[in-house]
Amino acid sequence: MIRIKAGTPRGTRPRTRLRAPAHPFLPAPVRPDPGDVVAGTACRARRGDGRHRLRRVFALGLPTAWGATAITYKLSCPLAQQDGFGARLVSSAVFFAVGTGLVLQARRALLRELRQARRVAGIAQRALLRPPPPRIDGLSLAAVQLSADRGATIGGDLYEAVGTEHGVRVVMGDARGHGLPAVETAAAVLGSFREAVHDEKELGSVLRRLERALARHLRERARDEHLLTGPAPDSAEEFVTVLLLEIRPDGEVRALNCGHPWPYLLGGPRVEPLARAEPLPPLGAFPLPAELPAVRCGRLLPGQALFAYTDGAEDARDTRGRFFPLRAALAEAVRRHPLVLPGAVLRSVLAALLRHTGGAPADDVALLVLRNDRLPAPAVLGARTAAGRAAVRAQPTTHHG
Repeated sequence: MIRIKAGTPRGTRPRTRLRAPAHPFLPAPVRPDPGDVVAGTACRARRGDGRHRLRRVFALGLPTAWGATAITYKLSCPLAQQDGFGARLVSSAVFFAVGTGLVLQARRALLRELRQARRVAGIAQRALLRPPPPRIDGLSLAAVQLSADRGATIGGDLYEAVGTEHGVRVVMGDARGHGLPAVETAAAVLGSFREAVHDEKELGSVLRRLERALARHLRERARDEHLLTGPAPDSAEEFVTVLLLEIRPDGEVRALNCGHPWPYLLGGPRVEPLARAEPLPPLGAFPLPAELPAVRCGRLLPGQALFAYTDGAEDARDTRGRFFPLRAALAEAVRRHPLVLPGAVLRSVLAALLRHTGGAPADDVALLVLRNDRLPAPAVLGARTAAGRAAVRAQPTTHHG
């Protein structure tokens, strides 16, 4: 993790210490001239360029030495001028060693650059799809994302959970396709969500903000592609499935669903969908209706959890073409972990998914588990206590003689 402190980065701001005057009548200390500061920064930049050039010279030094060795052997060694079998064998060994050294040096340099590129890409991807905190306003969370593209950490799937004054708001989505275009679309939706959840009071207003952000992103991308490669494909084919959840402080759950699978409610022996209402069309495919009433999904009681996912989990197939039994895997996870701890449930389902697909899902997959760890309300506690006392009084009394 990289931590960036506020202010000027270290190494670019000159360190200046202003000493207090030894006597009140002495003149105040003089601040450095900005021109001197700029000149000092330029000097340090030149020193950095010099070190970079020096490293490049060292990197080219070994291949140059190998080449010079081969040329010197060929021109000055008497053995290289002979045509006998032994002389040819020695010459072949020398040039084989030279070629091997050059290949190993090039391989080492390429691996170094590849590791650096992957490190930078990983940091950028984690900044885009950052893992949720383990707890938000009394709710515990765990999430994971698998990309179908080899070497990528994230894909077109997106998720985020944010604590707001209106409750904990969660988004789960899936951009059409995968690869870099899907990642860019997911970034546009996520950026709009992170801002809208704090500004908008109603969940429908948040969804409209996401629709406008997606439309703006698709227009800009179509314009850029038209300038680079000619007429772009129809942007109507681009869409994003979105699920918005709002868990209020009292546990009430409200949802808006645009073409996304409904999450599962976990708690007790049963695993069932949170709601069965017909979802709206995906964002980008059709305009949103004029009215967007949120679906009331009841209350998420303490100890219960929600399991949200993208369709890549249900559509995952094994070598025989059979779909992954997600609901059965969830039921098995709940049976093994009755407390429905998010991390344990997530690990169990993910292990079953990877076993089913042989470790390589064909589509992006995102899973998120959210559990209500809030304490029951005082009224609920009082009712439970009263019921317990009534049950004790109703039990038959046994007299021992």
